[in-house]
Amino acid sequence: MVALPFTAKKAADRGDRPSPFRLLITNRLSAVGLVVLALIVVLALLTPVLPLPDPDITDPAQRLLRPGADGHLLGTDHLGRDLLSRLLWGTRVSIVVGLSATLIAAIVGSLIGLTAGYAGGRTDSVLMRGIDLVMAFPYILLALGIVAVLGPGLLNALYAIAIVNIPFFARNIRGLTLGLSRREFVDAARLSGASHPAILFGDVLPNVLPTIVVTMSTTVGWMILETAGLSFLGLGAQPPQADLGSMLGEGRKLLFTAPHVSVIPGLMIFVLVMSINLVGDGIRDVLDPRLKSGALAAPGAATAVKREAVPEKRGADAVLSVEGLRTQFQTGSRIYKAVGGVDLDLAPGERLGLVGESGSGKSVTALSLLRLVPTPPGTITGGRVTIAGEDQLAAAVEDLRRLRGGRVAYVFQDPLTTLHPLFTVGQQIVEALRAHQPLSRRQAEARAIELLDRVQIPSAKARFDAYPHELSGGMRQRVCIAMALANDPEVIIADEPTTALDVTVQAQVLNLMRGLSDAQGSAVLFITHDFGVVSELCDRVAVMYAGRIVEIGPTQAVLDTPAHPYTRKLIDCVPVLGQPDRRLDAIEGLPPPVDRLPPGCAFAERCPIAEPRCREGDISLDTLSDGRAVRCIKPYRFAS
Repeated sequence: MVALPFTAKKAADRGDRPSPFRLLITNRLSAVGLVVLALIVVLALLTPVLPLPDPDITDPAQRLLRPGADGHLLGTDHLGRDLLSRLLWGTRVSIVVGLSATLIAAIVGSLIGLTAGYAGGRTDSVLMRGIDLVMAFPYILLALGIVAVLGPGLLNALYAIAIVNIPFFARNIRGLTLGLSRREFVDAARLSGASHPAILFGDVLPNVLPTIVVTMSTTVGWMILETAGLSFLGLGAQPPQADLGSMLGEGRKLLFTAPHVSVIPGLMIFVLVMSINLVGDGIRDVLDPRLKSGALAAPGAATAVKREAVPEKRGADAVLSVEGLRTQFQTGSRIYKAVGGVDLDLAPGERLGLVGESGSGKSVTALSLLRLVPTPPGTITGGRVTIAGEDQLAAAVEDLRRLRGGRVAYVFQDPLTTLHPLFTVGQQIVEALRAHQPLSRRQAEARAIELLDRVQIPSAKARFDAYPHELSGGMRQRVCIAMALANDPEVIIADEPTTALDVTVQAQVLNLMRGLSDAQGSAVLFITHDFGVVSELCDRVAVMYAGRIVEIGPTQAVLDTPAHPYTRKLIDCVPVLGQPDRRLDAIEGLPPPVDRLPPGCAFAERCPIAEPRCREGDISLDTLSDGRAVRCIKPYRFAS
């Protein structure tokens, strides 16, 4: 394999990422809207050079010709003017007026919102009370009033429409700016000595610019409709000038005798506005960082499963059995193999630790067990997950719903984002209980208080009505554990539940989980990157690297005599109390990208004892003594 230069690699990386245009056309409705809008815009731009009659020349002898008449493809109006020519010229005017009004409203409204949100205090009050005053009037009546003062005319209609839409931009941008102006990066800019305009336009504006663009894209169509409405009433374009609204107004009296005179401009307004709105929705999705996964669709209720073959079921007496699990993500043309074939069993009441560096695939493995990986872009491409004797990768969504929170519970890493901020912790535990058990609300509330007391929350009855933000991090995590225990699960999956906690609270939570596991008999899959946590809680440990398990065995045996070089390196990174002279060894290099995994052992490039044969073929997970297994061609030599 020829190594690419660093710049070439960066270029290749950028080339493989889906461009904004590719993301836009992935949304079929937006793609259709884009094609239609592009066709309309191209025709409007080419109108001056097309062989069309003068749109303002009247010919009474040719009045009200039907569409398809000789020399008049769309017919003529009541004055004998060619409808196709007037339609294209009127579309040009409507698009220009709509874009201009949107641009004026966006610039003025955004400046007001930025200034009010950043300055705050009296400036904010004065500016926003002015905006409130404008919004106190029905916007279309206000537009009519402005045109009445300025006088009928297309330019005055443009100003009126722009003015009445300024509050929409000002309100949105002010709210965003108000939150951003109190963020740490703005405080850092102030401390660096940057001026207020520099902070406002250099730090705050780039963060609200996507919202401005999205608002503009979804407002242009509305501006065109409003302008057409004023012209329909005779307050916009004045004869002989035409726009779509004035054409519609001229044809309304002929709706029964010559309907094509009004139907044709009406259809053009509909198609134009609809295509703009579809494109605006697509632009909103493209600018949403959560949807830049290569597919602009909402995640499904369960991860998509596309298995070419299903492994044979093992006869192990396990409450959870995983065989050859593979999960990947597709972003553009790239495929990230986050989980590359995981095998593990979890016996009833057993506590298994899953350890590894960040990005090794631990969390994706855990989410895959309950098919919680979002699709798109995630897909389970192989393996079997057996829970309660059934392959959950083939289960229906309703069966998965009963399994989640029932027989299998999940404790996430950050309880503040897991718990709903608008409901009390008691209400959320009650919801978890009643989703799986036929309990009355009073019974569920009593059981919820009992669970809060069980996880050692002081004054459990009083805490029942507390909101998540009113509790400390340790208390919130205890609430999440109480929710996990609500339905007496057979398996608890805990994804780094102590990482964000201080050492004292971490020890309390670990003791709590160990005691609850012993008392309830639940098996625990504990995900962490801390061997200290593993030694405190787990019976067995599985070490994961680049989406695969490289070593698994009893915790003490693995800690005392690690058989895989990666395991030894991880253990060497952990400080030992009472050994101040012990050198902490760091692992050189970085894990390989999972979309370009090397052949052979994925750890070979970082391994101090790698050999040429380590980079050849697939390294199997071989069984050692005492229930241990290792994915290495020479484990004993390194373990000695």
